[in-house]
Parts: sequence; structure tokens; C-alpha cells
Amino acid sequence: MSLSIPDAFSFFKLSCGSWVSQRSSHHLLHRRAEPGASLIVVKELSATDDRLLSVAKLHQKNPNMLVGGCWVRWSGSMAWDQEGESHEGESIFGLIPTDENGREGLLLRDRGYAETAPVAGKFQMDEHDALLLSTSYDTMISNERFWFTGPDIRLRTSVVEGLSNTASFCIETRREYKAILNDNLNTNNDLMHSKFGW
Repeated sequence: MSLSIPDAFSFFKLSCGSWVSQRSSHHLLHRRAEPGASLIVVKELSATDDRLLSVAKLHQKNPNMLVGGCWVRWSGSMAWDQEGESHEGESIFGLIPTDENGREGLLLRDRGYAETAPVAGKFQMDEHDALLLSTSYDTMISNERFWFTGPDIRLRTSVVEGLSNTASFCIETRREYKAILNDNLNTNNDLMHSKFGW
């Protein structure tokens, strides 16, 4: 069962909450798959939130064009991590639609995942109400597709082309926020980081 989602901001609002992401990444260079998981927390931000206004200014965009956004925090580990290596972070996402229906536009971030500098990607909703994200970095290009099979299950595929060529599939399950707090977003050997944060 898929959900009927009118626009990209509605998709982001449905994504708010706490999630456990089970992931399998196929590394083309090594011809091997790497399993793992991550914990993700997503909170909605209004279009007038100071953090979103700052992101718009970073990208030299008119803040009045924002429809809203979200704050995302993630924590996890990958199966091939070295001892002591951890993956934690947070980011601000701001949406600026470029069509009258809010189904495509710009996704502004205060920081990238391949680079620490701010980055702007593109979003688009397809005919199945899935969210497509495309981001170009100096050394790679990432393309992701997110879709809901129900209110508490979200699926994701991602392809990264560049210095590191990978293809990934994720199953993300909504989790009670209290359970996430009890974990204190600690990493362990069973958790893996999502390169794109959510």
C-alpha cells in the first residue's frame, strides 16, 4: 500500500519522527555488499524558523520562497568501520518549490555529507508520489528515491557515482521517540550510518 502525498513538503512532514534504517550497500569496486543500520530523528521546521532563514541566506535565496523544512539528526555505524570510527551528525533542510504544485524545486542544506560546505540539491515527486533527490558534489553525484508503503514504513534506494560508486537499498521503520532517547543515539556494531543523513 502506498500513500497519496500531494507535494514534497507533505512528504517531509510524513517523514518527521524517529526511524530505524536497515541498509544494504553494494560497493561496485569491491563487488561486495555491506549491511548495517542507522538511527534517524526528523523534526519539522516552519518557514520562519531562524535556522531555515540562515540556510536561505547561505545559498543567497529569498527566504520568502521557503515553504518549510526539517532538522535531521543521525547516528550509526557501518559493518566495515575501523575500531573507534563513528558516524554522527545533523543537518537543516529547507524546501523552495519551483512549480505551483510544490512537487519539484530546490532542497537547501546547511552542510553536505560528502563535504562540510552548504549544498543545494533538487527534489521532485514522481507519478507514484515518491520523492526523488539529486545532489551534485565536487567529487560525486547522488540520486535517491524515497517512498512510503504505509505511514510507518519508508523505503529508499540510492546510487552514488564518482570516487566511490555504490548502490543501496534501505528499509526504514518508524520508532517511538522515547525508545530513541533511551538509546541516546549511541552507535554499536549493528548500526550503520546513512551517508545522506535521512
